[in-house]
Amino acid sequence: MLPGVDDEPLVTRMRPFGETIFAEMSRLAAETGSVNLGQGFPDTDGPSSLLEAAARHIREGVNQYPPGPGRPELRSAVADDRKRRYGIDLDPDTEVYITVGATGGIASAVLGLIEAGDEVVVFEPMYDSYAAVIALAGGVRRSVTLRPDAGAGGRFTFDPAELRAAVGPRTRMIIVNTPHNPTGTVFTRDELAAVAEVCRDNDLIALTDEVYEHLLFDGAEHHPLATLPGMAERTLAVSSVGKTFSVTAWKTGWVMGPEPLVRAARTVNQFLTFTANGALQLAVADALRGEGAWVQRQRDALQAKRDRLCAGLRSAGLEVLRPQGTYFVITDIRALGYSDGIELARSLPRTAGVAAVPAQVLYDNPEEGRHLVRFAFCKRDDVLDTAVERLVAAFGS
Repeated sequence: MLPGVDDEPLVTRMRPFGETIFAEMSRLAAETGSVNLGQGFPDTDGPSSLLEAAARHIREGVNQYPPGPGRPELRSAVADDRKRRYGIDLDPDTEVYITVGATGGIASAVLGLIEAGDEVVVFEPMYDSYAAVIALAGGVRRSVTLRPDAGAGGRFTFDPAELRAAVGPRTRMIIVNTPHNPTGTVFTRDELAAVAEVCRDNDLIALTDEVYEHLLFDGAEHHPLATLPGMAERTLAVSSVGKTFSVTAWKTGWVMGPEPLVRAARTVNQFLTFTANGALQLAVADALRGEGAWVQRQRDALQAKRDRLCAGLRSAGLEVLRPQGTYFVITDIRALGYSDGIELARSLPRTAGVAAVPAQVLYDNPEEGRHLVRFAFCKRDDVLDTAVERLVAAFGS
């Protein structure tokens, strides 16, 4: 036992958070030689021009601290990209800030904008870092559940009345993730309008996680919440390069929005990571300006991979809830006679040689997602085929 501390030195507010489910499933996959369809990272690299630019900038000596807000080249490229695609005007000097991945941006924003006791509305299932960083800030989560709509092919959506009911006098922020991890839902303009109305009526800040903004299928469109009436001045948007260009290890992201909100995130982040890799920032700036065609090809390839895995999962006996975007597909395991996703996910590596993620760990109310398991399809076709073959052998009739 350490002197002066109890048996558990970790601060109380973080004790509910141990090893993330993504790390656990990846560890199990490595230990068992399983196909890892759990953690969402691709097994191929991004465009060669991006990789070559990063190497060139490193060789040319871009190896010291970049400016705290990020390289001006990248901040300008982000602002231009936002203007070109969505018509959003941003000052790259004060309204764009570079972070260590989108997760770093989200953490800095929540820590900079949430006081102890403030309430934050989140949609569940949720990316697991939201709950952890709200706890670090001393905030309180209020969850609104996304549920499959039987009339829309299993697309996940929310009840606007439940959203309104989740807001109280201590509510400070709503976190909106679209395209949504893990359900693959892309919020419609009507759904975003319901969120915007709640924000305006209750004077709330919106923190939008838009990291999958390019990964859209079947003609779905991404509408930034900041483009809706009355939302530009109260929305802090977060995105990154990792998912767009298949370089998840680069951890280069950005926050965008009105100067006071960006300043809050910047003030906190300067005492966390301070800044991010300058050479990678320069490479990303070039890619944002010149690799739009590669992004479109990647989107088309991922849609084909989604269809490939969905068909394979159905052949293994799973009910598939078809996603509109992201890297992920949610399945209902009750079709296989199972009811507990954690139990199935922890056994799959040894019984079927495949790793997946149980969705229930991404809910405040685990019973809502107890029967759901998430698979990632951002893998080579041969890897997806191997996974399907193993699942069919384990469960198929």
